[in-house]
Amino acid sequence: MKIVALYSIKGGVGKTASAVNLAFIAASQGYRTLVWDLDPQGASSYYFRIKPKIKGGSKDLIAGKRELDGLIKGTDFDNLDLLPADFSFRNLDLVLDDKKKPTQQLKKLLKPLANDYDYVFLDCPPNISLLSEAVFAAADILLTPLIPTTLSLRTLEQLKEFLAEHNLQNVALLPFFSMVDRRKNMHKEMMASLINTHPEILQTPIPYASDIERMGLERMPLGGFTTKSKSLDAYQALWKELLMRTDD
Repeated sequence: MKIVALYSIKGGVGKTASAVNLAFIAASQGYRTLVWDLDPQGASSYYFRIKPKIKGGSKDLIAGKRELDGLIKGTDFDNLDLLPADFSFRNLDLVLDDKKKPTQQLKKLLKPLANDYDYVFLDCPPNISLLSEAVFAAADILLTPLIPTTLSLRTLEQLKEFLAEHNLQNVALLPFFSMVDRRKNMHKEMMASLINTHPEILQTPIPYASDIERMGLERMPLGGFTTKSKSLDAYQALWKELLMRTDD
């Protein structure tokens, strides 16, 4: 089981759309796939038409009173399940802080699912917090959407510094360009420059496109309502590149 965390310090960069679409593609290729919606806003849960509610909330979950497998919901798509969000996840930092070894709690919760899933996608809230550290400790891959702007580059450098300072070498940091507008010279120039100076960045950009925004109206991944889409093609190429980069 590989754990892929869609994470960025910055919000509004396409984390949820990427988590949902990549998970859908993985499932459509036969991989047993789970999305865990860790964001209290519950956007991934919304896309899959599942109520963002967990009985007992984050407190019972972290206390070990609730097992993950009893909270998982099936989606409308084969091989694709969801662990929904809960508004109490806004307090996950406080709940984790009360536990011994707080950064190991997500890893501990996910371990019993190792035989049930090939891929787990974590849709993470933005900024750096105790929950983020728990995500970094649990994940095999940190997939980070990066809008090709100076500010996004700054957040990437901050993330790299944090991982280095806390000796979090177990997780592979793989940024990728998101919400790309090729009509903007700055986007094109920034991508060309960063790919040369940051070899860890994946080559496939995800466009800023209306069909991705349409996911909110359809309440499903791109592949659930279209088969012909440049955005869907981009996500499929990104998934293929991710597999090639992480092939054991």
